[in-house]
Amino acid sequence: MSLTPGDALSSLAEINELERLIQLGAHHLQARQLCQVDTGEQRFPVLAVTLGNPDPAVPAIGLFGGVHGLERIGAQVVLAYLGSLVMRLRWDKTLQTQLESLRMVFMPLVNPGGLWQGTRANPRGVDLMRNAPVEAAAGVPLLIGGQRLSARLPWYRGEAGAAMEAENQALCGLVEEELLAHRFALSIDCHSGFGFNDRIWFPYAHTAQPLEHLAEIHALCDIMDQTHAQHRYVFEPQSRQYLTHGDIWDHLYRRASALPGTMLLPLTLEMGSWLWVKKNPRQLFSRDGIFNPLIGHRQQRVLRRHIAWLDFCARAASSAEAWLPQGEARERHRELALTRWYRRRREQA
Repeated sequence: MSLTPGDALSSLAEINELERLIQLGAHHLQARQLCQVDTGEQRFPVLAVTLGNPDPAVPAIGLFGGVHGLERIGAQVVLAYLGSLVMRLRWDKTLQTQLESLRMVFMPLVNPGGLWQGTRANPRGVDLMRNAPVEAAAGVPLLIGGQRLSARLPWYRGEAGAAMEAENQALCGLVEEELLAHRFALSIDCHSGFGFNDRIWFPYAHTAQPLEHLAEIHALCDIMDQTHAQHRYVFEPQSRQYLTHGDIWDHLYRRASALPGTMLLPLTLEMGSWLWVKKNPRQLFSRDGIFNPLIGHRQQRVLRRHIAWLDFCARAASSAEAWLPQGEARERHRELALTRWYRRRREQA
């Protein structure tokens, strides 16, 4: 469904900002409504924006935010990066050239109903990051790993055997159409709320076993370390922290891996919100404050830092042929990755 200017105007500031950017960038991007979400009081659109070359031969990158309604900063980071691109496209010939060999996909507000209600889950009480048809092998922490007891408890997965929630179906449909149609794609899903450090997680969340494209993940981490030697991101598999059922990116990665000649590298940016609380302990008394920087200058600093990283990822996607390892280099990267991220488990085995 195509989007006409003004369709998305609502009481949700992030949707209004997305609509503003769609109008400003109308000559360069395409926007469409994937579905609608009803909160019982208001109906919100779930929107997607695409730009760049749709040719399946070129690489692609997808940027996602707002999966958890409490974590507004994730949606705001994606919107800020999209806004930067829209402004640069007016004058930046280098960016215009880059988009001739790159497809870019934005879904900044996966869960607009949750953002409006200020809840982690969607309006039906389902945690979208526990809702995919993926079962963890073992060792899932109580509740946080996903539960089917009640939507009144956090981390609810939804009823067993039920279809995925509409927001997840929209996300999966967009990924399959816009990313899995390309031979190589990166995806970045922006979250907040875990620890004092900003982390970049990659699959798996449902098992501690390494993913098939571990060598490629390590090669990406390697060029990031070389290019941004002063960065403070912790790059690691999510399984090093905890396991979960129903991870949507585990599900989509497995879908991609089943397609011949298709490679999807899904990354999750997990911004460490505990540092914001440490600097401003009063945020503990605000539900938004636990997951978001409430002071203006801190929010600006967060946006600046992560926009730079998202731009690095876009450049890495468009230049993937230059750094994706082949032959002996691929085996070397895999061994380095096993040593770096799985050494303790290898020694225990």
